[in-house]
Amino acid sequence: MVLIRELEQKILAQGKILPGEVLQVGSFLNQQIDTMLLKQMGDEIARLYEGNNVTKVLTIEASGIAIAYAAALSMRLPLVFAKKHSSSNLSGNLLTSKVFSYTHKQSYDIMVSGDFISNEDTVLIVDDFLAKGNALAGLIEIVNQAGAELAGCAIAIEKGFQGGGDALRAKGIRVESLAIIDSMTDDSLKFRPQ
Repeated sequence: MVLIRELEQKILAQGKILPGEVLQVGSFLNQQIDTMLLKQMGDEIARLYEGNNVTKVLTIEASGIAIAYAAALSMRLPLVFAKKHSSSNLSGNLLTSKVFSYTHKQSYDIMVSGDFISNEDTVLIVDDFLAKGNALAGLIEIVNQAGAELAGCAIAIEKGFQGGGDALRAKGIRVESLAIIDSMTDDSLKFRPQ
């Protein structure tokens, strides 16, 4: 609970609400990183999923990598991230999905080499934000294509008022968010009690 309150206070003090229901937290989470807070978040995610036999942590580039790395490090597991753009070093058996980015208003074909996730894995998806759930849905599709088991999803900040997390929970998917914003206007936001 201490971490949740600290994260909520950081969001209130340093977050900036931008037009279009965008919350900018670049000063501590995804451009400049408060490394001690990030370590605490990784430790908390590891605690939440302890005993779930997770073998890999999966995220999507780029802003999710830091929080996913912190979680993977705390769990002492490999981190895999889905790329948004094809490159010459991606070949062979590719696991792919299409994802619409709410923040960038753009669709991406995300991809992971089939060499990195298999049907022997139990995967934890970790990301910095959850809004409508598009990125998570794409990553879940990749986990399913690999035949891997999904342990659940861990999120730093969920915009609960946009419904993505609740929709995933309604499908029986475990979603653990460290901070959940229930409402957000141009000049204020309110957190969901946890």
